[in-house]
Amino acid sequence: MTGKKQYYFISDLHLGSPDHEQSLKREKQAVTLLDDIADKATEIYLLGDIFDFWYEWKHVIPKGFVRFFGKIAELSDAGIIVRFFPGNHDLWAKDYFKKEMGMYIHHSPFLTDINAKKLYIAHGDGLGNYDKTYNLLKKIFCNKFLQWCFSRLHPNLAISIAQYWSGKSRQRHPITPFLGEEKEWLIQYSKELLHQYNINYFIYGHRHLPDIRKIGNYSKYINLGDWLEHFTYAVFDGESFSVMQYYPEHKPLYTG
Repeated sequence: MTGKKQYYFISDLHLGSPDHEQSLKREKQAVTLLDDIADKATEIYLLGDIFDFWYEWKHVIPKGFVRFFGKIAELSDAGIIVRFFPGNHDLWAKDYFKKEMGMYIHHSPFLTDINAKKLYIAHGDGLGNYDKTYNLLKKIFCNKFLQWCFSRLHPNLAISIAQYWSGKSRQRHPITPFLGEEKEWLIQYSKELLHQYNINYFIYGHRHLPDIRKIGNYSKYINLGDWLEHFTYAVFDGESFSVMQYYPEHKPLYTG
């Protein structure tokens, strides 16, 4: 793929989890990856849950992640388009990323054309009506009045509550093995969209299971995996996708 425009997709770094030491190690690995692709990338898509928790007060943000922020700002300043799709752990992103790092923020799925290929891009949480309990919870989290109430808390208390909730949520909902296409709701949701749109690639995070698989006659489902266990990302050269493992061995896992 040398010499071609390349588009990179990364999700589920969960920076901040489970502790500072392990998070910092992953952050440094992610920054090294961004360094490696800096001279090849046209656009970089961050598909959510980059942070295990993120919330912006008017004058305060959570501390940490300075290496990652600095690298994103550097890439953006160099003319690389960086797009951020808030996930269920960092859905409270507001304007800090845009103002300080030049990132484009997408709170909804993004449909785009690249080299005559149509891509549907989203973190993957709350799509369709497959998880009604979570969809209700997301509406609560996105409620403006409740966000105003949360903002009234001192950040030390608010972040402690959120980190506790995040950890407990992961314990209650561990990542399950692949359930088969009929039970994987992101695949089923993608197949439903094919009745309305001609889409070549569906790209998601959220599920934490790296994958490329054919759905329909001309479409493919892609999951980016995560950086808690798999350390994976995807690259698109305008013709085909590859899901790559960055650590412990940099190699392609899936292509299509």
